[in-house]
Amino acid sequence: MTAEQIIAAIAPAVPGATYEALASADAAVTPTILVPREQLVATCRALQGPGLEYVAFSDVTAVDFHPNRIPRFDLVYHFVSPHRRARVRVKVRLNNDDSIDTLTTLYPGANWPEREVYDLFGIVFDGHQDLRRLMMPEDWEGYPLRKDYPVQLRKDAQTYMPLQVTEEEFKANMERDRYQRQTSPAGKK
Repeated sequence: MTAEQIIAAIAPAVPGATYEALASADAAVTPTILVPREQLVATCRALQGPGLEYVAFSDVTAVDFHPNRIPRFDLVYHFVSPHRRARVRVKVRLNNDDSIDTLTTLYPGANWPEREVYDLFGIVFDGHQDLRRLMMPEDWEGYPLRKDYPVQLRKDAQTYMPLQVTEEEFKANMERDRYQRQTSPAGKK
């Protein structure tokens, strides 16, 4: 199905929602739909309905375009319909301080991926039962995948010379290795 066909199928189930089919490089395989933030849960419920059956949650991630861009974030969900062997990508645009409803009630597998997005981008999922840091320590300040996160590591590039051994050293190393394998308890049969 194309993004337009999916929009036509879910629009009656979510009255008042305005959807947009987005172009993507893999649109033939994974159609992309832009969903209003307030209608995400209702849209996902409609995607699970008869005819579409996007019942499997694949993943969620975010993209921080720039602190001055409005809306700043694109939240990107992927869903799978195993019966139809089809995928759909759902995007939601968020401003800097926007929160969004959790999908854990519809897709329990969204629990840890939503925590990861919260931990690395600072996007809050309303209604999430355990929204806390997952990858960073609890006392960590800031969100490392935001474009305005201060990166203060300065390190000069390092170059290494390849290890050079003579032919005699190589043969001696091989003989020593062979001898150790033959005399070790694991090497004896």
